[in-house]
Amino acid sequence: MTLSSLAAPGAVVSVVSHGHGLLVQALLADLARWSAASVRRVVLTQNLPEPEPVPPPGGWPFVLTLIKNPRPCGFGANHNRALAGATEPVVCVINPDVALVPGRDPFAALVQAALQPGVGCAYPEQLDAQGVPQDCERELPTPTALWRRHARCAAETRVDWVNAACIALPVAVWQQLGGFDETYFMYCEDVDLCLRLRLQGWALQRAPVQVVHAGQRASHQHWRHLRWHVRSLFHLWRSPVYAQARRLLLRSDAGTIGAS
Repeated sequence: MTLSSLAAPGAVVSVVSHGHGLLVQALLADLARWSAASVRRVVLTQNLPEPEPVPPPGGWPFVLTLIKNPRPCGFGANHNRALAGATEPVVCVINPDVALVPGRDPFAALVQAALQPGVGCAYPEQLDAQGVPQDCERELPTPTALWRRHARCAAETRVDWVNAACIALPVAVWQQLGGFDETYFMYCEDVDLCLRLRLQGWALQRAPVQVVHAGQRASHQHWRHLRWHVRSLFHLWRSPVYAQARRLLLRSDAGTIGAS
């Protein structure tokens, strides 16, 4: 499948809920209200038991597919299963704690940006509830970079990867990459995905659109999530993807594993 062979623009959106019923209901209502023209299908994975979302009067303006897991799966595994066999031109991953800016359809711009030549992943600017831009654009998470970020509160100096709270990829790129690496249970799947697409020559592209992301940062609040985060970091640091990306990124100040 090639990008040029795909039909009219449109997206399939994958949402994974871990008991986020109220947030999911609000997100689906936003999608129905503002993004009906650009979202063809939504796949909702309920990783934990919870009530089904209630459709608006007249029903959902997109196809809503519901997956109920008999047992919880990891972040990457859930999204990979939800997007398996996608035929839409663009696949999107979005967190349940993301909200749309009233009156704006971010997916129209995300689809357009994702389908530009050379782009492997499009993403919006993320704002917090007060409208302050969030740090979704990150540099390669080397130990030194993490120390600068957390100990010195230093700003990121480059964009080597973006968090997966809201991303859009051409379906051909998603299939070529094989989706997320499921050996990451939670955390660093987005780092690995971005590094792999950049190593294959695809670019990260910020779309001229905004979303609101609550950014719960569970690893800062719960020991179990912190343990998962640290475990995933060590898994990333031992991977050949990280080793190759580090060599090539450090070789160029511009970070030219695909222009970002």
